[in-house]
Amino acid sequence: MKKLYLAKASVLGATVAALLVTAGCNKEAEAPAAPAEVKLDSVEQKVTYIVGYNMAKQAQANGLNFEKDVMAAAIQDVLDDKEPRIAQADQQQIMMSFQEEQQGKREQEQKAAAETNLKEAQAFLEENAKKEGVKVTESGLQYEVLQAAPEDAASPKEDDVVKVHYHGTLVDGSVFDSSVERGEPVSFPVKGVIKGWVEALQLMKVGDKFKLYIPPELAYGEGGTSGKIGPNAALIFDVELLEINPEVEGHPN
Repeated sequence: MKKLYLAKASVLGATVAALLVTAGCNKEAEAPAAPAEVKLDSVEQKVTYIVGYNMAKQAQANGLNFEKDVMAAAIQDVLDDKEPRIAQADQQQIMMSFQEEQQGKREQEQKAAAETNLKEAQAFLEENAKKEGVKVTESGLQYEVLQAAPEDAASPKEDDVVKVHYHGTLVDGSVFDSSVERGEPVSFPVKGVIKGWVEALQLMKVGDKFKLYIPPELAYGEGGTSGKIGPNAALIFDVELLEINPEVEGHPN
């Protein structure tokens, strides 16, 4: 038991050191002195560092103003076999209140971003619709033909699978996904993607290359994605239809 306790103490002690090196400090505190060098030679030390680093990153991701001294005190209390300074009965309520507060902040940020992005999308699409060569469908989808396929080329139906090359950007030009950049086309069911794509693909023929301007309601709407696509973002795609009904390999964002 003593050997096991010492091993645990070594892990947790190294965690404290790792936290002192990696965690952010109270923003109101003075700049700390340079941390001591931490050894990461053994597997135990490396695992400890990983645990400490991930704890700090998780705290930051949850909006916590990470205070390394407080975390170090909590770990030291465990090492000293002390009772927690906050009663167990109160801990759950405190955590629930904090999570509710953070959730409220995220919802407000999401709402503000959705309003801003919607205005930007509407302004962009209104101006874009006036450009020569841009066609607007009844749904609000905008597109222009960059490369025309032969007249007798086939068009996909909603139940088909298509193979395409695509390059997707936001209205500010930032790339969020691109099979072109990856150097490999993808295949997917027509009805398995966003509404703007479902409609556009059925307007295309094999060999066509379209530029699509997709309103938020035909893309990811108010939810956006967990990646680079924010709420109510308009999307722009260069799409080249290569083949109908190949094997399914994947699909774009």
